[in-house]
Amino acid sequence: MLLQITAPTATQTIQAVAAAVSDTAHQVAATPTAAALPPESFNLLSMVMKGGPMMVPLAFLLVLSIYVLIERLLVISRASKVNEGLLSGLQGLIKQGNLSSAKAMCQGQNTPESFMLEKGISRIGQPTAEIREAMAEAASVQFAILEKRLNVLNITGRIAPMFGFVGTIIGVVKIFYDIALAGTVEISVISTGLYEKMVSSASGLVVGVLAFIAYHWLNNKIDKIAHRMEETKMKFFDILNEPSN
Repeated sequence: MLLQITAPTATQTIQAVAAAVSDTAHQVAATPTAAALPPESFNLLSMVMKGGPMMVPLAFLLVLSIYVLIERLLVISRASKVNEGLLSGLQGLIKQGNLSSAKAMCQGQNTPESFMLEKGISRIGQPTAEIREAMAEAASVQFAILEKRLNVLNITGRIAPMFGFVGTIIGVVKIFYDIALAGTVEISVISTGLYEKMVSSASGLVVGVLAFIAYHWLNNKIDKIAHRMEETKMKFFDILNEPSN
């Protein structure tokens, strides 16, 4: 009789354990694991939008720098055109005494060195010092035209990191303000201000570096034009000093 009572009890226990295991398995299956959770997408635009109020002036400086870079690059590229036959053509006209045709030839080129040569041709017959001075003044005028608006890139390269630093200060203030409101120091309270601080700092550095590189790159192109114009001036004086046949 004891065996008859014990047997059903053991069977019921096994069935209860099996049911509990089955329920637990269903609960585990219904609970999403970390691997099954959809990862949060990393969007550059959304990251920039969370950078705080300093992103507005930084965006303006970035757009302004790109505009100045493209506009100056077009102007400097046109000024970099080289006409290999210009000096040889002027040499023949000057030797013939046809100075009006020589000046017209320079005007048709529309480059800094042709403008400088035109001023030199217009002073032929005067002392060499006056010719040299007229050509130097003409070159200075052309350099001023080429360097126009380059200060925008120089200033942007200096102040953009400062705007990023101001954004950093604003982010730190926001962190302490949120901590004061919450009354506790939690990662969720700190993360928003810290995120804003880092995005603002990085954006200021990126804009400043791009403007700095553009500024020195364009200046390097202008320096090459200056060296070429100096070489052209020397060749022009060699033509003037050649003995006439």
